[in-house]
Amino acid sequence: MEILRKIKLTTGALALFIIVGANPLVAQTFEATQQAFSKSYEYETQGTYQKGIEELKKVYLADSYEINLRLGWLSYLQGQFTESSAYYLKAMTLKPFSIEAKFGYVYPLGAAGNWAMVKTQYFEIIKIDPQNTLANYRLGLIFYNTGDFQTALKYLEKVVNLYPFDYDSMILYAWTNLKLGKLREAEILFKKVLLIKPTDESAKEGLGLVK
Repeated sequence: MEILRKIKLTTGALALFIIVGANPLVAQTFEATQQAFSKSYEYETQGTYQKGIEELKKVYLADSYEINLRLGWLSYLQGQFTESSAYYLKAMTLKPFSIEAKFGYVYPLGAAGNWAMVKTQYFEIIKIDPQNTLANYRLGLIFYNTGDFQTALKYLEKVVNLYPFDYDSMILYAWTNLKLGKLREAEILFKKVLLIKPTDESAKEGLGLVK
C-alpha cells in the first residue's frame, strides 16, 4: 500500500507539472501578465500604443496566443505593419483555427496593400466557418470593387440570406444585381433597402437607373 501511495503521489505531481508546463501564462506570475494587459488597454485608450507594446514585451512569451494577438493589434495601431503581421502569424500558428487572429492579420495586410493575401485569409475563414457573414461580405465587396460581379453575387447572396434586413449587405447586393443586368431583382432589392433606410440616396439612385 505504501508503494501504491508513492506511485499515486508521483503520478499526481507529474500531472500537475504537465498542466503547469503546458500553459505559458502559468509559468510566469499571472499578476504580472494581467497588469501588463491592463496597462496596455489604458495606453491604447490614450493613443500611446508604443507604451502598451513595451508593457507586453516585458512579459512576452512566444507560446502565448493572447500576448501575440494583443501585440499584433497594438503594432498595427502604431503603424508597425511588418511587426503586426509577424505577431498575428505567430498567434495563428499557435491557434490554427482561430478566426479572430485571421481577421486581425487582415488589418496589417490591408494597410500594406496586400489584397491577394487579404482574400486568402477570408477564404481560410470561410473554410472554417462557411457562414461567417463578415468574411463573406468583405469578399463580396472586394470582388465588386474589382468588377467581378458574378463572384461578388455568390458571397453577398449568402449574407443577405442570413441577414435580410442588413443595410450594408443589401445595398451592395442590389448594386451587384444591377451591374449584372438583373433589373427586376435590383429594383426589388433597392426597394427593400428603402424599407431599412427610407431616405437612402444610393438606393434612390439605383432605382433611377433601373427605370
